[in-house]
Amino acid sequence: MADQPTPLERFINGILPENPVYRQVLGMCPTLAVTNNLKGAMTMAGAVLFVLLCANVIISLIRNLLKPHLRIVVFTLTIATFVTIVDRFLAAYMYQMSKQLGPYIPLIIVNCIIICRCEVCASKQSVFTAAADAAGQSLGYALALASIASVREIMGTGMLFGLRVLPAAWPDWVIMVLPPGAFLTLGLLMGLANYLVARHSAVEKKARG
Repeated sequence: MADQPTPLERFINGILPENPVYRQVLGMCPTLAVTNNLKGAMTMAGAVLFVLLCANVIISLIRNLLKPHLRIVVFTLTIATFVTIVDRFLAAYMYQMSKQLGPYIPLIIVNCIIICRCEVCASKQSVFTAAADAAGQSLGYALALASIASVREIMGTGMLFGLRVLPAAWPDWVIMVLPPGAFLTLGLLMGLANYLVARHSAVEKKARG
């Protein structure tokens, strides 16, 4: 469709202009729950990348066969298939991480980010465009989780990926690795992201005229 974004536009938009966390405010439950350390956050981001990419590709391949009243059911069943693969893989090869993430891996099935991309892009555009969209949205999601988790882990424990990055004398802000720290960090970083986007738009508008 001529009025739909190109693959490159889909990819770029997913990183910041349509960032699933900072701009679309989707997938907040796992975002807040798994970002108390960077390892858990990146594992979740990797799981979402796999599921979103596979789901977008499959939905795009069968888009001409989708019935409007059944599309959400098809989306959910497709997503559930790949979430099960991820869940069993983590349980088999990364057991401690699987236990740490707990129910948040299975809950990817109802993650609004993935269902949204199936509806907005994959069910309407080509496989290549759907894959580019999945890559961009996943990268944006990973950057959001990484930024939140980095702030929380460094401020809360003085460490990052288990390595000390702040002096031992630095007082740990334990609240940062607790639920209030998740809301505080998300709010501040979301405000910063919105400011940067607004500033960029203002600069572009000024340049045009």
